[in-house]
Amino acid sequence: MQVDTREINSIIQKHGAKRQALVPLLQEIQSLLNWLPEQALETVAEKLQIPLRDVYGVATFYRSFSLVPRGKHTITVCVGTACHVRGGPRIVDALSQELNIKPNETTPDMYFTLETVNCLGCCAIGPVVVVDGEYHGEMTAQKTLSIIRNIKKGDKNDST
Repeated sequence: MQVDTREINSIIQKHGAKRQALVPLLQEIQSLLNWLPEQALETVAEKLQIPLRDVYGVATFYRSFSLVPRGKHTITVCVGTACHVRGGPRIVDALSQELNIKPNETTPDMYFTLETVNCLGCCAIGPVVVVDGEYHGEMTAQKTLSIIRNIKKGDKNDST
């Protein structure tokens, strides 16, 4: 995938080409591209005048960053202790079957990415599923599949 370096340069200019802007820069680039391609990381390293290994160090340290392409929609299921005992793994299994992918994979059409995390910090309302940044508590496999199917329907309706 070819990255438009003008967009990357614009983001860098907005935040300033300084080391302390690295995390916000990477966040905005990922928000724009849905992942952090190597070319984008190289551009950031060059413009901020920091070693590429340092940029990669930050990009790999934080779990929210992805160095592989992600789907248009990201589904994150908490499988920490509280969510686990309340059915988190059943939700993961149902999503895996529905989307025909395993956790930390993306559908071949680049539409959905399924992730798991060990804690989202909302144990009282577990199991928790985050879809495109929106938190859903007290979830079941059926409720989660309903959300996914509505996304599919909604996107089909938007394209007609």
